[in-house]
Amino acid sequence: MAPMLPALRGDTPSLADVLTGSFAAMQGQPSVLGLPSVRSAAVILVDGLGASSLRPRAGHARRLTAALPTRSATITAPFPTTTAAALATLTTGRSAGQHGLTGYTAIDPGSDRVVRLLSGWDSTMRPREWQPHDTVFEQAGRAGMEAVVVGAERYRVTGFTDAVLRGARFDAAKSIDDRIGTAVRLLREGGPRLVYVYIPELDMAGHAEGVASDRWLARLDELDSALAPLETQVPADAGVLLTADHGMLDVPAHRRRVLAADDALWAGVRHVAGEPRCLQLALDDPSHAELVRDRWLEAEGARSWVVTRAEAIEAGWFGAVDDAVLSRIGDVLVAARGLVAYYDERTATPSALAMVGQHGSFSPEETKVPLARWGAFAV
Repeated sequence: MAPMLPALRGDTPSLADVLTGSFAAMQGQPSVLGLPSVRSAAVILVDGLGASSLRPRAGHARRLTAALPTRSATITAPFPTTTAAALATLTTGRSAGQHGLTGYTAIDPGSDRVVRLLSGWDSTMRPREWQPHDTVFEQAGRAGMEAVVVGAERYRVTGFTDAVLRGARFDAAKSIDDRIGTAVRLLREGGPRLVYVYIPELDMAGHAEGVASDRWLARLDELDSALAPLETQVPADAGVLLTADHGMLDVPAHRRRVLAADDALWAGVRHVAGEPRCLQLALDDPSHAELVRDRWLEAEGARSWVVTRAEAIEAGWFGAVDDAVLSRIGDVLVAARGLVAYYDERTATPSALAMVGQHGSFSPEETKVPLARWGAFAV
């Protein structure tokens, strides 16, 4: 018998509530997070900072852990637990089934291919068609508030930026310290101003060497040191939240399952999208989805949830799904339940196969992220 599918609750705070809640607080409106009214607000997104990774290393993050309230110290990352989908949820307040960024890679049905949604945009992919909904930054602009994104220069002009960050001015800052310092300066300059800060360094270290590595710990130390201005320099009428898009867990080499090109599991599979911990399989014949699901269940059901697209949607994995998004989701999904990651021998690169820190599925390590507060948002 197939294992029970993950239960996704819509009545608990999630990443979708963070930026939308900050914007609501600037308008004096209630929010899921119960934030007080403020003149300006900032949201700091630390890519890959899971609550389970932070907890045992709290001694290296004293400022960060001191800003975690006794209650509601964590929120839930959206599915799939991957940056492209999660950041789109953060900046629109919508699920992947609505904003359309359905994984690290996604099926592009119009071109019969798989595309990378963080960096693979080309002239045939129109960001405002892939993600047509207003961002919180666009809403803030219409309300007479300035929206500012603070990040590394390389993110200034990309298809992904246009899809999920449009409506904001982009201020480049090189280091973690520079980015947080820029955010504090923007909050102190006046307003109303909505600021978003992106910090990818911990995610990069985790992928390369794991969240248990010295390299990841050094990045956590760097982050915590950079948070010092938030303790004393945030104006009384401004609030700051820090959270993450997902957590991650370390998958050892012997748990990275590389499927050979002639493996029977690939029979009928036209494209493989998603990520190693959440495959999305597009089939030559979608009417064979149940047959392919059953084949994968027999082989991998002890390690993963295996469902058809219809079953995933019925279970609420992608939230409400717009018609335009439906065909971007795989006909069959394989979401890791245990400590495993899947690779296609035909397309796996050496760098992908060497990846230690992984995410994309439903484990607590991937879905539970911290929510720290400073300034007027501190509780």
